[in-house]
Amino acid sequence: MRIGLLGTGPWAQMAHAPALAGHAEWDFAGVWGRRPDAAKELADQYAVPVYDDVDALLADVDAVAVALPPSVQAELAVRAARAGRHLLLDKPLAPTVEQGRAVVDAVREAGVASIVFFTTRFLPETEAWITEQAAAEGWFTARAEWLGSVFTSDSPFAASPWRQEKGALWDVGPHALSVLLPVLGDVRRVAAAVPGPGDTAVLVLDHVGGASSTLTLSLTAPPAAAGVAVELRGAAGVTTLPDSSGTAVSALGRAADALGEAVRTGRPHPCNAAFGQRVTEILARAEAMVAGAAD
Repeated sequence: MRIGLLGTGPWAQMAHAPALAGHAEWDFAGVWGRRPDAAKELADQYAVPVYDDVDALLADVDAVAVALPPSVQAELAVRAARAGRHLLLDKPLAPTVEQGRAVVDAVREAGVASIVFFTTRFLPETEAWITEQAAAEGWFTARAEWLGSVFTSDSPFAASPWRQEKGALWDVGPHALSVLLPVLGDVRRVAAAVPGPGDTAVLVLDHVGGASSTLTLSLTAPPAAAGVAVELRGAAGVTTLPDSSGTAVSALGRAADALGEAVRTGRPHPCNAAFGQRVTEILARAEAMVAGAAD
């Protein structure tokens, strides 16, 4: 099967292009980008065609991988789905509930497969841990800290306009939710959401299974304080999210594997567009509460 890449920014260069180029099942078929020079440079690096027109790329592939800002991703995902192309999307699915719903509707109506790439869900050690904890019962509470230093270091993502606008809530918040939701169940209520230093957001969630969780999300943490920690407490005791030996490239390769499996079997993956939309709905509710608390 043939897959094209939409996007040419740092994430496309660092993760998507090498993952697609090295994949055994998918044939990396070409690149389209909003900046033609950058698209040509990336395509030449992997000896694949460059496309000036996105519809021309869609006509030549079976699927697309998207490495673009959420608003652009949502628009092009709808377009690709309506063209009958399977979707390997990034988080967040969309910046608004309405745009996310349009993607889900297009995927359902076209009958195409979809994967939203939440890195932690596609790393072997953390995927296995999530599966194990989801099968356990009696969780009482959880704590998730996703602390990045994007805005306090020389990160290539610091200049990203959508990250500057939406902050950690929408950038690393999806990662935290992708871990907590399969274990604790859907969010029944965002009980609290308040701003912290810089773009930091602190959330308290009430889950349908009766457990609560607290999330601290930031892209402005001091570099020495950056890191990820997830702790679950319940009837079975205390457990923490393990470290993983995988990389973003290897995780994206596993996500591409999952997309291929969904195409072959017709069975939706747990991280499909519908799950991405549920994450979007929770983030939108939290965003409104953070804005209200900041007024």
